[in-house]
Amino acid sequence: MNESQTRIEKIDPKLHEKGWGEVPQSRILTEQNAYTIAPGPVERVKHHHPKKADYVLEYRNRKLAVIEAKSDELDVAMGVAQAKEYAEMLQVRYAYSTNGNKIWAIDMGVRNAAGDYIEPSKEGFVDCYPTPKELWEMTYPESNELRDRLVATPFNRNGDRHPRYYQEIAIRNVLTAISTGQQRILLTMATGTGKTYTAFQICWILYQQKWNLRGSSTSQPRILFIADRNILANQARNDFDQFPEDVMERVTPDTIHKNHDRVPTSRNLYFSIFQTLMSEDGSGQPFYKQYPQAFFDMVIIDECHRGGANDESQWRELMEWFSPAVQLGMTATPRRVANANTYRYFGDPVYVYSLKQGIADGYLTPFRVQISESNIDEYQYEEGDDIESGQIDKEKIYTEEDFYHGNIEIRERDEHRVEELMAQIEPDDKTLVFCATQAHAAIIRDMINQRKQRPDSNYCVRVTANDGEEGEKLLRQFQNNERLRPTILTTSQKLSTGVDARNVRNIVLMRPVHNIVEFKQILGRGTRLFEGKYYFTLYDFVGAHRNFNDPDWDGDSHCPICGNDPCTCRRNAKGRGSDEGNDDSTPEAHEGCPICGNDPCTCPGGRPKRKVVVTLSPTRSLELETQWTEKFQMGDELVSIDELITQLFGRLPQFFSSEQDLREQWARPDTRQALLNQLEREGFAEEKLEMVRHVLCMEECDLFDVLAFLAYKTTPMERKRRVELVRQDYLNTLTKKQQQFYDLIADHYVRQGFTELAMENLKDFIRIQYGSPYNAMQELNLNPAQIYQQYLEFQRRLYHC
Repeated sequence: MNESQTRIEKIDPKLHEKGWGEVPQSRILTEQNAYTIAPGPVERVKHHHPKKADYVLEYRNRKLAVIEAKSDELDVAMGVAQAKEYAEMLQVRYAYSTNGNKIWAIDMGVRNAAGDYIEPSKEGFVDCYPTPKELWEMTYPESNELRDRLVATPFNRNGDRHPRYYQEIAIRNVLTAISTGQQRILLTMATGTGKTYTAFQICWILYQQKWNLRGSSTSQPRILFIADRNILANQARNDFDQFPEDVMERVTPDTIHKNHDRVPTSRNLYFSIFQTLMSEDGSGQPFYKQYPQAFFDMVIIDECHRGGANDESQWRELMEWFSPAVQLGMTATPRRVANANTYRYFGDPVYVYSLKQGIADGYLTPFRVQISESNIDEYQYEEGDDIESGQIDKEKIYTEEDFYHGNIEIRERDEHRVEELMAQIEPDDKTLVFCATQAHAAIIRDMINQRKQRPDSNYCVRVTANDGEEGEKLLRQFQNNERLRPTILTTSQKLSTGVDARNVRNIVLMRPVHNIVEFKQILGRGTRLFEGKYYFTLYDFVGAHRNFNDPDWDGDSHCPICGNDPCTCRRNAKGRGSDEGNDDSTPEAHEGCPICGNDPCTCPGGRPKRKVVVTLSPTRSLELETQWTEKFQMGDELVSIDELITQLFGRLPQFFSSEQDLREQWARPDTRQALLNQLEREGFAEEKLEMVRHVLCMEECDLFDVLAFLAYKTTPMERKRRVELVRQDYLNTLTKKQQQFYDLIADHYVRQGFTELAMENLKDFIRIQYGSPYNAMQELNLNPAQIYQQYLEFQRRLYHC
């Protein structure tokens, strides 16, 4: 029997027999015959490839095992690899593969934070499934009343949002750490994957269970959520909107002032920034000391890698004051080096969810990189150039670093880059442009508006720390996905974090980014999902794409200049400020050298006291030109389309043994999809293959022809010609009404390609042509099995001509 029948007649009864779905708090999770773990990578092509487990066994709100089901005609070994993959994703210890007759059980083992096995993995045949209680005790051999109580508490599922699989793991791991007495906890999740929402669910469960460190069984916890920027604290307050209003307090200078210069103490959830609580009250003491040291049960530190976890930060005083509390650090970019500040303070993360995994799962938008190389990237003096100010070194080659540090300025260089950018992007695509300084951001803004194709005066605006409330207003308008204007924001440092704008299509770098932590944060501005957004593009004018060459670019790194994470080589890195509105603990609020923070620069070697301002000679200005290279992520590499074709050419033999084998696989919808899935797992997703087809100028051909051409140098055939041959050799042998039906299918194929021939599309063609399956049988004079076989035969003929 097929897999569906096997599940209904053999697998389901054995699960029910052991109490699954019958015992209170036990559930068998399926979603249309399979539990969707992740939707699969975002693609422009029609079909996603979601990651689905046939069964997930859940007890007491905790996912405990996955089961991969196969037809009773197949061996259980066919499902083992997939069962292990899904168990690894869900971080459950137990997995099973079954064909209804036999059960192969897998104990994934237990690993420590370093990835070493504490308990080895084991596998083998078993006679039956464990009961819910048995599986719980297998997962949790040691009793812990608090852990069981916290883990079993339902998530808040009100509203439109529900925890994703990785958020559930993060929540569970944090709660488990709390239940075992861990006081410093680190959570690492890529930008755009919902760290704050995860924190909300953690707080919700602690609040519902009346957890606290004071030993009270009737009091809810007091929790402080602290960030280093207003926008982060405000966004957190919004993400906690399922809590009653009267238990939350946004602590600002205004609220403290209205409370007679006293901090609020009557709520359960407090949201603030370091700068506010570090400011001094009338007695000269920081406001945070108005709270008793044991006031808070938990302190959550957002973007902790650049805040109080830094050994040199004065913000550390606040965290040490509240040391009795459980402290949860959240970051997208901690560092995997033993003596990194973040790790030294918090310890190893209890969970890591990376940018690469988020893209692979379909929860983050993939990216492409457009690399600019021009004959003005570097500058050396030539006769005819006008030196307006400063003293030029005629022998020196001025590089991107000189422009970044303010040693030299050439307006024509920026104008050329802006012209190139405006020629590349769609005029209504939301775009962020990162500039060298706030002044540079104003110059680039004006150049963009000078060349804009839209009439709005606020088409491009600058948003920096010095733009104050007006800048915040423009940022909010930019974040509104219902508005087109402003379309482009220029900035320097401010927008590298904290910008939750889901429809950003372009990120532009007009300043170097050496710190890979900052590079990943900037990249994260484009990764948020939005309908119709299949990728975003990083436009790189400054060679920042070299950060992708770092083997740990999707892991954790540190500043290459000072060696710290976060970078401490910039001015005011200790992070103390008093005016919440300015966020002036960030480098954005200061001009000066971006490395040492001083003006004039005091870096070793120094810089000229007076900036060199150059106007290029008219001839040289006319000769400016740029070459663009497009690259995209391929596994752990950033590759161009030519490099992709080379890799594809070298690896195609592992997917099929001959041209005939390729034809046989491609001719059936099920084996064709299996081949595409295998190619995707190896990094050759369907969208990348479509890009190859475009580069090879084979848009009118089938993707089959692309693969056959690369592997065997066959002569490509246009889809229209394939249909003509099949019509002559096969369709003309059918009845008139059958020919009309396949004329419809062939027309869709010629216009859209092989994706129209998917098995699930047959019912759509029947609906379009006949309205119902019954009418189709009457008109075609075929029963359902015959219709199915004829559909397969049409495709077989299509790819064997």
